Amino acid sequence: MTARVLVVDDVAANRRLLEARLLNEYYEVALAGSGEAALETARRWSPDVLLLDVMMPGLDGYEVCRRLKADPATAHIPVVMVTALTDQAERVRGLEAGADDFLSKPVDDATLFARLRALLRVKQVLDAWRLRADTARDLGVEPPPSPAAAIA
Repeated sequence: MTARVLVVDDVAANRRLLEARLLNEYYEVALAGSGEAALETARRWSPDVLLLDVMMPGLDGYEVCRRLKADPATAHIPVVMVTALTDQAERVRGLEAGADDFLSKPVDDATLFARLRALLRVKQVLDAWRLRADTARDLGVEPPPSPAAAIA
């Protein structure tokens, strides 16, 4: 399965390491070194998933995640927070900001790729539903209820 992954980290070595791992598994990769760059790249490039560092100067990962999830153009993009923080309160804070998953540094390859595959499968289903709903609206038909509404 190939997909577009945006890697966001203020440390260039961390970005390059994840990029090399992802490229080796045939993912398309874009890099951003700040929260501001992440928001701009996410809107412009429309990645399938975002790997987001938590601790960054300026906009931290929590704020970037909140802004992504508040923007209709990027709200559907799964966000995986990648952090050295191990405190449970920090994970809860990330989930409250809208993160879909957490990975601890150093990132284990098997865990990274398993989580990416799972998130991408869910995203494919939701993307197909959104396309179907848009088509129904274009045809003047009431779209089916959102899968997210059925889950809640």
